[in-house]
Amino acid sequence: MRIADLRIRFFRLPLKGALAWGKASRLEALFHGLVEVVLEDGTVGRGEVAIRPTIYGETPESVVGALGYLKPALLGRRVEDREGLGEVLGRLPCNLAARGGLDLALWDARARARGRALRDLLPPTRERVEVAYILGLGDDAAVLADAEFAYRHGVRVFKVKVGRDLAADTRRIERLRARFPDAKLYADANETLDPGEAAQYLAAWRALGLLYVEEPLPVERVRERAALKAAGVLPLIADDSAFTPRALLRELALDTFDVLNVKPARTGFTASLAMLERARKAGKRTMVGSQAFSSFGAYHALLVALQASVTEPSELAFHLKAEGGFFPFPPIREGFIYARDLPEEIFDEEALAAYEVRTSLSL
Repeated sequence: MRIADLRIRFFRLPLKGALAWGKASRLEALFHGLVEVVLEDGTVGRGEVAIRPTIYGETPESVVGALGYLKPALLGRRVEDREGLGEVLGRLPCNLAARGGLDLALWDARARARGRALRDLLPPTRERVEVAYILGLGDDAAVLADAEFAYRHGVRVFKVKVGRDLAADTRRIERLRARFPDAKLYADANETLDPGEAAQYLAAWRALGLLYVEEPLPVERVRERAALKAAGVLPLIADDSAFTPRALLRELALDTFDVLNVKPARTGFTASLAMLERARKAGKRTMVGSQAFSSFGAYHALLVALQASVTEPSELAFHLKAEGGFFPFPPIREGFIYARDLPEEIFDEEALAAYEVRTSLSL
């Protein structure tokens, strides 16, 4: 089956509450793209594009430009030609979200061309995955209310954003620990800590029972990151420092982390699976993040998280913050999603229509 067309659509999902992180980032709605790979018989494969200018430097216009650049080289190729399609995607070294969404769509199209569900192409190799929920920066009352909401929906692991006021962040973690004594907590500093005080805060958070901390130091402070990891105060998660397979090779060589956070939003299925396997072989623990996907993209991330190479809780619950959706997602049962609960993969065009944003942008 050959590729006949490549399209992009956009949608906007309001959030129940804004997510704040890092030094100044804030997300109040999901304005995402939907890549569609159309095959010669009309079969459509889809992948979500998380548009994050402050993380990946991509905008709707740049996503359209990147996909438009690749489109001529994709048309007419067999959807089963993984090697050839990988070579085409490799022509753009950056544009991570656009490439990631396109790779997801190609896998989806490949499955549908066979008359199969995507989960048949990427079947779970373990029974369940533990689920984490992201708590953004904010006043204590708002953060605790958000945690209560997620807890009622079955979440038992919280990733707590920190970094703008470390003393207040620590007090907030204390309150979360007191309110949810059976929950697991870890922190995400988004590169905001100072090398001179990082070990001090990591020790304080360890005393509060945190599992690990994600990217405490700026990525460019490579020596300091390696030294902090070697100190073993608290296990470190690599995210910003390992966006790509090439970056992962560097971080493994420098031994800067304990846990790798892989996000299919930026590495699709193909590179995500390869990165997880490389990290596993290097003796690292692994988790999967959904990059604030809708339930549609989160389902794709879930299929990766249900692979045996994933060892840690995975961030698969952000879609609970969204006001609506257009794809089914399995329930969270006392902290876990079970492979047996995977839903029938029905893309709801009618539901999407309520959130679709018409623009002048096209391929």
